[in-house]
Amino acid sequence: MAAKANLGQYLATRGVSRRDFLKFCAVTGSALALPAQKAAVFAAALADSPRPAVIWLSGQECTGCSESLLRSYEPTVETLILDHLSLDYHNTLMAPAGAGAEASRDGVLMDGSIPYVVVVDGSVPTKDNGFWSVIGGRSALDVISEAVAGASLVLAVGNCAAYGGLPASNPNPSSAFGVEALMKRGLVSEQPLVNVPGCPPNPEVLTGVIAHFLAFGTVPELDDVLRPKVYYGRTVHDCCSRIEHFKNERFALSFDDEGARLGYCLALLGCRGMTTRNACSSLKWNQGTSYPMYSGHGCIGCSEPGFWDKSDLYRDEGAMPERDGICVAPPLSPIG
Repeated sequence: MAAKANLGQYLATRGVSRRDFLKFCAVTGSALALPAQKAAVFAAALADSPRPAVIWLSGQECTGCSESLLRSYEPTVETLILDHLSLDYHNTLMAPAGAGAEASRDGVLMDGSIPYVVVVDGSVPTKDNGFWSVIGGRSALDVISEAVAGASLVLAVGNCAAYGGLPASNPNPSSAFGVEALMKRGLVSEQPLVNVPGCPPNPEVLTGVIAHFLAFGTVPELDDVLRPKVYYGRTVHDCCSRIEHFKNERFALSFDDEGARLGYCLALLGCRGMTTRNACSSLKWNQGTSYPMYSGHGCIGCSEPGFWDKSDLYRDEGAMPERDGICVAPPLSPIG
């Protein structure tokens, strides 16, 4: 039987030149804060990496994380690396259905010789034996617990999988939790876990974590809530295009005033950029095109634990004062 192509060979068959691959490695290595002497090792190890199996499991979610992470407007090295992964199971993307779909997942789990990565998006309900979310007649908790038990790495993608997200917000009727909380409660076995939070998370963060794991067999250094420090080490405010206005105390007072049109800081309109750690303003979105504050909306803090329950995230329009017949959001605390 012919050996499976490694990542370098696979990318070559897809028309990716060595120069383009090295350029991707340089950019990704820089984002991962790799020292110069380690950059060449990173490129060589990544090119020689085997094709790992991936089981992508969903709990209580909106499919927004899958849409963000897997949809691409044009083929890029990043998306081809995601293509390179053997995505053996994904509720939304896979062609088989029913028993055929479950067989794809079980085939990986039962073959002890295949190392695999588990990606979880969505929170996991635990009330009523977990049957608020069911996959193939089994609770999501049961399916995820079984898959995580033998995983080489677990990625909790999106705020819901990382911290419970919207389903876990007050009053949390389904007793939903993120993957880390399930591990701490002994409902899921403890395995190497990386949280990639956001609503949705930035695709390049997931790609960078996977590339690091493929190249070195380890994950980047994590913070106290298991986020990769290289991507979540600074606040959104630190790299915001409006920061000079903040330093000079120039603030927009409503989303339609002159200050907003001039790009003034949105802190008084509830922007949580100063207390939110994420890569939105450094990596940006849609292949480096924009991010919320750049396009005129404040940060809502979606990469932080419990962000749905923090005060003043959204307001009832009936409670908003008017100015010249137009509803205007009153100044909010920048802390939120």
